[in-house]
Amino acid sequence: MWVQIAILVASYLIQYATQPKPKKPKPAAFADFDFPRADEGTEKSVLFGQVWTKDWMVLSVRNQRSQAIKSKGGKK
Repeated sequence: MWVQIAILVASYLIQYATQPKPKKPKPAAFADFDFPRADEGTEKSVLFGQVWTKDWMVLSVRNQRSQAIKSKGGKK
């Protein structure tokens, strides 16, 4: 019985040591996204609620930043 437990533990350790290490994915950059932009002179419509449209466009995209939030403690 102890031999089987030792073999089980040894096989687990060997498997863990030889498995490939996954690479960390790089964070998504703003240039990775392809937003359809409105052309000059295109009519703009304002829709409220849930609406199905055949054509859609992105008028503006907010500034996407990936910076850590650094703030000092809430000392008074």
